[in-house]
Amino acid sequence: MLRHFSGRAAVVLILVGALAVSGCSVFHKKKKPTLAYEERPVELLYNAGASRMDSHQWNEAVNYFREVERQHPYSEWARRSILMTAYAHYMANDYAEAISDADQFISLYPGNPTTPYAYYLKAICYFEQIVDVGRDQASTSEAGEALREVAKRFPNTEYAADARLKIDMVQDQLAGKEMTVGRYYLRSGDPIGAINRFRTVVDKYQTTSHTPEALYRLVEAYLTLGLVGEAKRNAAVLGYNYPGDAWYTDAYNLMTSKGYRPGVAPNPHGKRGPHFPFFGHHDKGSTLAPPSDVTNAETGSTTTEADQSGGSSAAGQSSATQTPPPAKPQGGFVHGVLGL
Repeated sequence: MLRHFSGRAAVVLILVGALAVSGCSVFHKKKKPTLAYEERPVELLYNAGASRMDSHQWNEAVNYFREVERQHPYSEWARRSILMTAYAHYMANDYAEAISDADQFISLYPGNPTTPYAYYLKAICYFEQIVDVGRDQASTSEAGEALREVAKRFPNTEYAADARLKIDMVQDQLAGKEMTVGRYYLRSGDPIGAINRFRTVVDKYQTTSHTPEALYRLVEAYLTLGLVGEAKRNAAVLGYNYPGDAWYTDAYNLMTSKGYRPGVAPNPHGKRGPHFPFFGHHDKGSTLAPPSDVTNAETGSTTTEADQSGGSSAAGQSSATQTPPPAKPQGGFVHGVLGL
């Protein structure tokens, strides 16, 4: 009997051990492969990373740029590697790592001419994580704050121009969230709750694509409450600003069916509400590339295109705030952008 018990115990121990091993493989993610340490010239490591970038081998590029930082931490190449690591992580959709890299660059080199790009790339990472209006909009708020910081800090750059365009899209997304909640309240028989949401869109997000619908929904909600005067006022605002919009046609028909014909008839050739693209798919080709950053092979100094053309910047002001980065070259991506 003792032998039988000890045999069963052994089987149980074997099963427990097998489950523990399999559990480890399930609950612990496999670490990304890294390069074995081998001391190599900094130019060789950096160019290897640049070559991987040209081939869109983002993870391998990260490994080489990390190796530059590890083996040559105080070199000019290490500084450039941090920014390129951030860009490689971004292209691989590893947004958390890209944001961390950008923050590291900003912390270490706050006055560097390429620092504006670190702010820009961080904002783009938040922007591309925006989800549909039916879900939590935390990334939308973070994207808005980061984009506004770019526009405020570097107003005369190409980064700010792109940021301002995306700020409008972020506002449209936040307005869409308000509209989703407002429609829910309206369907649930809570017109007052719905009115509060639609008023927020009209007052706070009036330049977005949701404004015409918000005005129509206000007309609908006020008529439900019997507040004809408010319904007429919002219908008039909608007709004056967007006479060619389909939402005004609906409002006009609704008011007319109740015996309250608005003074302005719908105009199919009139102004309509703005339109913004839907979130969910982001074209990374529209994201600005890292700025030109050329290292003098003899002196090891770094110059920007503004310096090479004789331009100068005020003390403490980034040259990137005066000269926008060049367009994406036709040759190898990293070699062309960085002048390697």
